[in-house]
Amino acid sequence: MIRALAIDDFHPLLREALEAAGLVYINMEGIAKADAAFLPEHEVLLVRSKIQIDSAWLAAHPSVRMIARGGAGLDNIDEAACALRGVKVVHAGGANSDAVGEQAVGMLLALTHRIASADREVRDGLWRREANRGIELSGRTVGILGYGHTGRAFARRIAAFGTRNLAYDKYLDHYGDGSAIEATPEQLFAEAELLSLHVPLTEETRFMVNADYLSRFQRLRYLLNLSRGEIVRTCDVVAALESGKLEGFAADVLEVEPPHRAAAENQTCFEQLFASPKTVLTPHVGGWTAESYERISAVLAQRILAELQPYAKLPEPLLDYLKIWENLRPC
Repeated sequence: MIRALAIDDFHPLLREALEAAGLVYINMEGIAKADAAFLPEHEVLLVRSKIQIDSAWLAAHPSVRMIARGGAGLDNIDEAACALRGVKVVHAGGANSDAVGEQAVGMLLALTHRIASADREVRDGLWRREANRGIELSGRTVGILGYGHTGRAFARRIAAFGTRNLAYDKYLDHYGDGSAIEATPEQLFAEAELLSLHVPLTEETRFMVNADYLSRFQRLRYLLNLSRGEIVRTCDVVAALESGKLEGFAADVLEVEPPHRAAAENQTCFEQLFASPKTVLTPHVGGWTAESYERISAVLAQRILAELQPYAKLPEPLLDYLKIWENLRPC
């Protein structure tokens, strides 16, 4: 009998679907990160981001046949090590893209219309209308770096404001659509006034957005990061904000999470980031809506069962949920 061990929080739909398919569901979501190095024997691990899964962890858990990640990113899972041991990796990519797309639009509006800074000032008794004059998005050129699920979700929504969207994705071909024009990095550097990041964290993208990278943009005014915090070097963004190179920075993810764990040499940069009226910051909640919480578990259950039992009929409640979601998704 296949045992699925959950060490992070998942919607009850995941447990219901797996148990209906005959799996044993073991709930250890409350386990501390320090105690997750050695777990009871199981075949499927259900995880979000609580632990790093590497060759040492896999060696300590030889029964594991599958890692199921409740989210899109796989930066806490060594895929090469998993492949060497024959461990299948599945994730819920796309399940929270609508949530991230909406969050990105909201954060961009908070920057360009100075909503966050104006809100703070009014609460402090200030009434500064001219200092909080915003800009409109219509006619602006938006660069979208990474055109997977979340990049597309953002493009569909921001296009409704009359923006001109330029998208670049190194790993796709012929991906231009009605929401964005396929572009080159050079076009983004030359034309983008606003840049939104939607790329995975890899060795190639780690701290990709640094002082040198930002200096290559000719018209960039606003930067958004809803991908992974370590793609952006915090101190370099703070310097760009203070010099006027950037007029605003919005981030749902930070280089260190939570930021109080940052090394001493970076603490000053984080303090400046938090104090700046040019920033909008949220605690990695872009894909964390009530709807995506349920949807991630539904999609994950579907992908787990497709691998373990490819010819089995999915439980009716799961099928019904997935049909409703597909019907709601934009074309």
